[in-house]
Amino acid sequence: MIKTTLLTSGNQKILKGEKLGYITKGIHLAPANLSGYETCQWRSKGCTMSCLNTAGRGQMGSVQDSRINKTKLFFEKQFDFLAKLSKEITSSIKSAQKKSMEAVFRPNLTSDIMWESVFFDEEKPQTIFDKFPETKFYDYTKSFKRMCSFLDKPFIKGEAKFPSNYHLTFSRSENNDKKCEMVLLMGGNVAVVFRNQLPKTWKGFEVVNGDETDLRFLDKQGVVVGLIEKGLAKKDETGFVVEGENS
Repeated sequence: MIKTTLLTSGNQKILKGEKLGYITKGIHLAPANLSGYETCQWRSKGCTMSCLNTAGRGQMGSVQDSRINKTKLFFEKQFDFLAKLSKEITSSIKSAQKKSMEAVFRPNLTSDIMWESVFFDEEKPQTIFDKFPETKFYDYTKSFKRMCSFLDKPFIKGEAKFPSNYHLTFSRSENNDKKCEMVLLMGGNVAVVFRNQLPKTWKGFEVVNGDETDLRFLDKQGVVVGLIEKGLAKKDETGFVVEGENS
């Protein structure tokens, strides 16, 4: 039995969503391969160096130990992990309802796991999205394949349909601009980190302020979600952070 609490309330931007009637909870796994397991297989040098894993409470050694522990539990005792997660989601939904609010979830606060391919039971495959079909889930991802599936443009014909209650925003890095443009042309959204200020457009597409809330599923389609650089990203020299000029 897993006693570790898996869901957290996240950061201040996530808390801003409460003014709109949503309570967001998510999972902080240890990013990259800090735990000995790779959780961000599409990461670039820039995003690895700029990761917000050490922002806020993440600077504390006990918090890092907790994230590493949760990551090991996910990979080594996955069915137990999912059973505990299910209980916490159920509890969070009930708690939000008592406040006349809606609970929504970000499985990848500091990771990029393919949760649509993580199953509760080998004999009767069921994802977290199947188990909670009326609940909203959302994430950022650097996987172009995942993003295409979300936009109903799968790589492989006959591929399983992407969960309708799982929203994805593509995440730009210093080496995927072409894929970002393709996602935008398909009607998807792309998160871009800018330096100092947000431009009105990027690559000809409208930029919206992604720092106002974290509720990406409320964004209109085909826009750039602009984020101002934070923490270690302020020192970026890889091209991960874009100069805040119209383009």
